[in-house]
Amino acid sequence: MNELRYPIGEFEPPDPITAEHVRRWIEEIERLPANLRAAVEPLSEEQLETPYRPGGWTVRQVVHHVCDSHMNSLVRFKWGLTEDRPTIKTYFEERWAELPDYRAVPIEDSLAFLDLLHRRWVVLLRSLGEEELERELVHPEWGPVKLVRTIGLYAWHGRHHLAHVRRLAEREGW
Repeated sequence: MNELRYPIGEFEPPDPITAEHVRRWIEEIERLPANLRAAVEPLSEEQLETPYRPGGWTVRQVVHHVCDSHMNSLVRFKWGLTEDRPTIKTYFEERWAELPDYRAVPIEDSLAFLDLLHRRWVVLLRSLGEEELERELVHPEWGPVKLVRTIGLYAWHGRHHLAHVRRLAEREGW
């Protein structure tokens, strides 16, 4: 079950985080919208309603979740760049995934939003210098987190959910 839940493993940042890590992570963030689109476009409506694991979200919910999560991340980055160690707001992802828009809104809307969101986010990320990358957010549960680590976390987050979709399609023979 853990293989289905964490198909690429849990996020483990390298120590130290180098400029090369950051460059690669930003490239992954940049490519995610196209990669996610390529993974879900061939799927039927029925396939979009398939959970990626027993008790897990449907592919449709995963697509909407990635959009919502990355939207929250961009806002958090902006707080981190404009405020002194802001405490970020967390949210109940599982409750968001049960809201009516996750069922009613076509995934194309979230895919299009993700394209634009990532375009802006990547411009911002590529503009950051060493000083900005060292700025911190305060997560209510994890404590202080540097922006540089957060870039890696969201590159992993995209790969993580993309792997959910791709491995489900492989297992099902889609």
